[in-house]
Amino acid sequence: MNKPRAASNITDAASLRAAREVAYDDFRKTQVVGRLTKQLTKMSDQVLTHLWSSCGLNNEASLIAVGGYGRNALFPHSDIDILILLPAEEKKALALSKQVEQFIASCWDMGLEIGSSVRNTAECMSESEQDVTVRTSLLEARFLCGNRQLFKDFVKAFEAAMDPKSFFQAKLAEQIQRHYKYQDTPYSLEPNCKESPGGLRDLQVISWVSKAAHLGNTFKDLSLAGLVTQRELTELNRNQRFLETLRANLHLLAKRRQDVLAFDLQAPLAAAMGITEESSRLASEAIMRRYYWAAKAVNQLNDVLLQNIEALLFPQESKTTHAIAGEGNECFIERQGVLDITDPQLFQKHPEQILRTFLVFAQTANVKSLSATIFRALYNARQKMDSKWRKDPVNRALFIEILKEPEGVSRAFQLMNRTSVLGRYLPAFRKIVGQMQHDLFHVYTVDQHILMVLRNVRRFMVVEHTHEFPFCSSLIAHFEKPWLLVIAALFHDIAKGRGGDHSELGKADMRRFAKDHGLDKADTELLVWLVAEHLNMSQVAQKQDITDPEVVQAFAKKVGDERHLTALYLLTVADVRGTSPKVWNAWKGKLLEDLYRVTLRVLGGAKPDASSELAQHQEGSRAKLRLYAIEDSAYENLWKRLDVAFFLRQDAADIAWLTRHLYNKVDSEIPVVRARLSPVGEGLQIAVYVKDQEDLFARICAYFERHGFSIWDARIHTTKHGYALDTFQISGSNLVDEGGSYRDLIQLVEYELTAALQNNDPLPSPSMGRLSRQSRTFPIQPRVHMIPDERGQYYALSLSASDRTGLLYAISRVLAKHQVSLHTARINTLGERVEDVFLLDAANLSKNPKLQILLETDLLEALGA
Repeated sequence: MNKPRAASNITDAASLRAAREVAYDDFRKTQVVGRLTKQLTKMSDQVLTHLWSSCGLNNEASLIAVGGYGRNALFPHSDIDILILLPAEEKKALALSKQVEQFIASCWDMGLEIGSSVRNTAECMSESEQDVTVRTSLLEARFLCGNRQLFKDFVKAFEAAMDPKSFFQAKLAEQIQRHYKYQDTPYSLEPNCKESPGGLRDLQVISWVSKAAHLGNTFKDLSLAGLVTQRELTELNRNQRFLETLRANLHLLAKRRQDVLAFDLQAPLAAAMGITEESSRLASEAIMRRYYWAAKAVNQLNDVLLQNIEALLFPQESKTTHAIAGEGNECFIERQGVLDITDPQLFQKHPEQILRTFLVFAQTANVKSLSATIFRALYNARQKMDSKWRKDPVNRALFIEILKEPEGVSRAFQLMNRTSVLGRYLPAFRKIVGQMQHDLFHVYTVDQHILMVLRNVRRFMVVEHTHEFPFCSSLIAHFEKPWLLVIAALFHDIAKGRGGDHSELGKADMRRFAKDHGLDKADTELLVWLVAEHLNMSQVAQKQDITDPEVVQAFAKKVGDERHLTALYLLTVADVRGTSPKVWNAWKGKLLEDLYRVTLRVLGGAKPDASSELAQHQEGSRAKLRLYAIEDSAYENLWKRLDVAFFLRQDAADIAWLTRHLYNKVDSEIPVVRARLSPVGEGLQIAVYVKDQEDLFARICAYFERHGFSIWDARIHTTKHGYALDTFQISGSNLVDEGGSYRDLIQLVEYELTAALQNNDPLPSPSMGRLSRQSRTFPIQPRVHMIPDERGQYYALSLSASDRTGLLYAISRVLAKHQVSLHTARINTLGERVEDVFLLDAANLSKNPKLQILLETDLLEALGA
């Protein structure tokens, strides 16, 4: 084995780097992470001791390693945290200031990335009392060199000041906040192997609270104290070793401190750790699956150990138990806010009590988790959860009962997944635990996405959350058997990763479950249909013109009746919200609600009647205009210039807003630009009224691109007298990112966009916006598809590509170049992917087939640039 160079050989930054490289090379070959962290720690110890002596500090002060460095756990690009402990006498401390400054400068000159603090013992105690992070760092204090007695006095004072109980409670609160920051799940597609739930930090919390409580410094000490079983000790050590190996490789691959398992590092990480591609799974997917299983185990072990330590720190409270009311709940008790069992062998003796545990958990509002005893008992009873157990009518009835509970269902299912009970009851679900999704808009694994959708459906039913989606809450309150939607959520993506259409494959799983659990024919048909069609409503709302009566008629025919429509709408809203915080926005919500309402009218017997819709929209806008004392005759001239399509595409409020600003500017020679806060969510609604020109859409897009706005929706209309009346829903902006508000931008946008439209200079070249890291790792093949509609009036242009800044402007420039007029634009951004649909005027395209080919070629080039 290559040894790192001795300190005597490390005389400058170059020799230190060389010595580190020797250790890195050894790790790359062996993957023995414990040896690497010890080598890096020892190297730093020797260099710091040498520099301390060189600066003449000697025994005047103490040099102390703290934090991760203090516990001998230095990773390739970790900060080296040190405490320079000064004597209490102010004169002595001041006399050392120059040498201390010289020492710190020498460390940086040597290439040591130190995190330094300079304090005396009293200051350490004061800071520690105020900040639990400082207290935690000092808990790891390790003497390096200097005045040993000063260090001993510090340790004595620190230990005297340490209150294990308050420290435990502070670290627990800190962990809860940290988990919340990472959405309380280890199953992010790009998790942080240090900070995410189930990461290294969860293991460190165990070490910190046990050390503060004098229970031991290692996991082995906890085992000797009877706090962990031999199996749990093995699990702790194995998973810690795996996570530390992962982290060390991440640092070396990124050549900096890197704790996030970013998409572009997952494949190189797998190669570095010797994980190769399997028959049906990429190497990156294989390593991530291993990570998720490790994180899941760590998350649970963290829960078990913290409960055991809490019981020791608070013995009186841990002895206090409360019976769980209800028939059949005699085996369950509540202890310190967790659900416990009276007999550790309960599940071995009575396997049917396994699912009852989660039913009782859902029914008992004041319990926040399961006890360490239950976690252990479930693990020990895993062999009992077999085919016979799954087929037991008692268990099938219990599973349906859990689904029907009015409260606690989401929490119960999260725990069922955490303890692997859900995967053992539903083998199809077990297959998708930790399953990656490389589609650039999901941010969770398949199993976690399913549980997020299930949670979203459940939130529609909970009174405390009705303010979030009041329309959805109102619908589900009147929906017969709303628990069926929870089942649909559980199965909608269950067949992902098997190859083929998961919507079709999932139908068989859904039908089998319904049959096994005694659901009637109508409920079974609804569930199977929902799994098969769960993507349909989103696609129609976001990619088709839902003001077109034929589109609505076709969709209404597909759903058949109000019950199917309502179920699909609720599942769709829950599903889109469960993909990623970036994917859902109020505009998508409005599109889905508009489609629901117009389809409901058709299902109720109302035929899609353009004249009826026209009359409703016009009358609604007249009523709003009267509130502004604008008489009908005042805007008659404007409305004469607008065709039926305009009134059908805009709702009454938008028509009134546009009319109010344009009725006295019908023949305006200068552009009219008006902006307001978007009536549907965050952002602005922009209206542009100007004499039409071929490159108008491109000029508007150029302005939005320059200021960093994203366009959700664009509605393009040309009046009978040749004016463009375009409306846009936009959000985001460089100005908003810098601390401004959308309200502040209204006048600026109106002024600057008006000026931009009066500028006749050639269109600027589109900026070559950088692709995101995810898009570079999982590139999307750009696609362009263009077909004429049945009437030959328009061409539908569908585009899909990786999203980037300036993409829409690049597309609009191509349309302007070929003199193709735009009728409507439906902008659909799904995370890092765009799927846009444009309706193009067929006037030029239908006459010239070569133009169609040329346009598609140029668009592909623009998308792939």
